[in-house]
Amino acid sequence: MSPEPLPPVAPDVLAEAVEQLSARLRGRLDAAIADCAGRAVRTAGGALSVRFGEDTVVTLDPGPSGTVTDAGQALCTCLLAPRCLHRAAVLGAAPLADAQAPPEPPDPSGPSGATDAGTGRAAPSGSAHGTPPASAAPAPAQDTAPPPTPAQVRAATALWEAAAEALAAGVAAGGAVVQAELLRAAHTARLAGLPRAEAAALRVVRGLRAARERSRGQRLGDLADAFRDLLAGAAPLASGTAVPGATGTARRAYGQGGSLRVYGLCREPVLSATGYGGVTTHLLGPDGTPYTVSDVRPGGLARARGAGNASVALGGAVLDHAGLARGGLLIVGATVSADGRLGAGRSVSATPLRGTDWSREPAAALFARPVGEAAAAALDRGTGESDGPGAALLGCDVEVAGAVGEYLVVRVAGDGPLLRLRPAHPHPELPYAANLRRIAEHPGLALRVLGRPDPDRAATLAPLAVGPVPGAPYTLRLPDEWLGRADLGYDRLQGEHVPRGTAAGRPGPPAAVPDPLADAPLWRVRRLLETGVAGGRRAVAEAGRGTDAAALLAPLRRAGLGGAARLAEALTAEADRRPRDVFGRLTDASADGYARAWLASAIHLAAAERSLVVASWS
Repeated sequence: MSPEPLPPVAPDVLAEAVEQLSARLRGRLDAAIADCAGRAVRTAGGALSVRFGEDTVVTLDPGPSGTVTDAGQALCTCLLAPRCLHRAAVLGAAPLADAQAPPEPPDPSGPSGATDAGTGRAAPSGSAHGTPPASAAPAPAQDTAPPPTPAQVRAATALWEAAAEALAAGVAAGGAVVQAELLRAAHTARLAGLPRAEAAALRVVRGLRAARERSRGQRLGDLADAFRDLLAGAAPLASGTAVPGATGTARRAYGQGGSLRVYGLCREPVLSATGYGGVTTHLLGPDGTPYTVSDVRPGGLARARGAGNASVALGGAVLDHAGLARGGLLIVGATVSADGRLGAGRSVSATPLRGTDWSREPAAALFARPVGEAAAAALDRGTGESDGPGAALLGCDVEVAGAVGEYLVVRVAGDGPLLRLRPAHPHPELPYAANLRRIAEHPGLALRVLGRPDPDRAATLAPLAVGPVPGAPYTLRLPDEWLGRADLGYDRLQGEHVPRGTAAGRPGPPAAVPDPLADAPLWRVRRLLETGVAGGRRAVAEAGRGTDAAALLAPLRRAGLGGAARLAEALTAEADRRPRDVFGRLTDASADGYARAWLASAIHLAAAERSLVVASWS
């Protein structure tokens, strides 16, 4: 029989299985997990089994959800079960399941509850797609949220300690036992009502797994960012000084938004690494308030590609997402979340409206704002946690300069700055990259671009849709039914969409885009932080000794980055601080001080990089 993939396992089930092992068996766990790869087979009853030798079989029998959520769904035939290495190894080899949210509270708009339009389920919390209108009343205000409870403080303290130990160990020593400690702390945080902290811990564990398995597409920088988010969220909760709303919410709350008139801007495919796929359609109110309608479900790439033409389940409106992106809706009894996402409660009704061109209000205001000011505002709105794209949308008129490496270089109209356009999603089956290559073949082409600024790259925009510039002689010629815009994640630009000939005064070869982020020596701090994530505390201590310390700190001080230099020096000193008694025993084995020094440097680095990225747009 051919091997089958293992089903997802709930984090608390895996943490309990590892906790039950003896110290001797824990030392053998990582090797046992590696030995489980590709050995699962489907039994006649539909369960999955992994055989160890002749007489030991581990059976996973997930529930209707397809996830192992109970310890009784993982059984082993050996005499030590359930405290055996075989069972823990199989559970450790399985993918981690997403955290299960508690039952959704009743929706104020009707008996059905407000869910994301088109999904039939509550959307993940924390998205940053928009802001609520003044008339909306979504959820309790953040400033009225109660302070952390004693149980939440204890759970956050345990999570901080587990995260600090995992950071001190690094990827090299962050095996299944270290991960299980994080998972146990994450489960405690969930029970205490800290869904944001739990989600951050799960991201770290998944990152540690991917780094140890050397998974394709895994970036050490992403794991460093995950550690920063986890520690930065746990520290104020553990001290009891967290701001209101720091605990997060397991379910997105919807409030009454009254009657709304919204117009489509564009749609973008959503494709996550955890197997979800779908579409998000961006809308705009008459006053410029952004809204979104999402349809995201399990299904991966096929779901993301097909959802672009799927029906919008919002108030009985007979529209698909393609029509909504170029049309509009009059919504009565609207339900709106705090981030501008529209819900589909039973009392909601919607009537299709005629769409508007980007050259008319309310969309025209997006393209009239100075690009530097718009980029700063969009990046500021994307600093919170998000289950989807982080920054808000930005519109500008540009002129194509040409391709430089993996980017399409454009210049903002009116002698504005040079920008780099990159595909909004790298998957080759989505037409983002093909459309940008088509555009790059026509230097001098005038474009109206709507996209999302990249928070990690200088002067870089991920375009979601493009359209013609009103009055420009050399610009796109799109079909009338496209209403003056092409969704780069769904529509494919063809030769007839570009006028023949060349632009008058065709520009020369594209120049390199100024990159203050690359020119600054902050990369040395990032490399130090990533060295700590990869090799742990010992690797950071080695980087702070002898000539390595001078090579790290001197360029930072010469560039005027004295704060970064001081924090990096403090980090290496703390990493090398291992006080011992007269017998050579450690007198302070805690990783607390090291984690605080690492976090201080990481937060300073993120703020410095963000300021350079914002400056690159001016």
